Amino acid sequence: MPQTIALIDTLKRTLKAQGKTYADVADALELSEASVKRLFSERSFSLQRLDRVCEFLGIEISDLVRSMENSSGEITELTEEQEKELAADINLLLTAQLLLNKWTFKEIIGTYQIEELEGVRLLAKLDRMKLIELLPGNRVKLKISRHFSWRPHGPIQQFFEQQVQNEFLQSRFNKNGESRLFLSGMLSRRSNAEIQRRMQRLAAEFHALVAEDESIPLNDKFGTAFVMAIRPWEPQSFTRLRREPSTKKF
Repeated sequence: MPQTIALIDTLKRTLKAQGKTYADVADALELSEASVKRLFSERSFSLQRLDRVCEFLGIEISDLVRSMENSSGEITELTEEQEKELAADINLLLTAQLLLNKWTFKEIIGTYQIEELEGVRLLAKLDRMKLIELLPGNRVKLKISRHFSWRPHGPIQQFFEQQVQNEFLQSRFNKNGESRLFLSGMLSRRSNAEIQRRMQRLAAEFHALVAEDESIPLNDKFGTAFVMAIRPWEPQSFTRLRREPSTKKF
């Protein structure tokens, strides 16, 4: 509930910053102004209505979440140097990722080949990097937002592209818990933008479910990777068959 309150408060600030009123929101949602005032006072927005208000403001839900977390002082993006440091030490990167997913220190060293002294060293390093606050008993307070983003084309994305991406895709995706969709078709720029907007909404739902599952015991949860991608693209085997190279620019 506290996060919901903060999110709606951020939405109100965004409306004010753009010079929008409750009456404007009422028109966008096709509701009465009184109903909109009640939604804000009770903080009872459905995800669909929240998405429509964000669309009206020309932003994504993820932008709203990022703005909320920036105001709270949480880190939403690492520096280039921080990412380089993580990418250069697989144990450090693993520990940071597990802490972000609310693993305890005991669970980390009990599950992975990281000895206790090494684990303490890694926690201390993450503390010096300002990514966590190390507390007594090897407990931590995260300074990284759950919704932070890796730097575009930064060290972690490069690590993913070089070492993880192909490994992840080398699967038939036919086991329990696995699924893959590959779609192709001709889309306009407007439709491409709409798909990307819906991808952002799905990403927000993914993060919400991760937060919802925090109280579930570790043995009942599974590390899960979720990849979404879209781009104007043609397989090279098709491109080679063209009589003339395509000159279309997206």
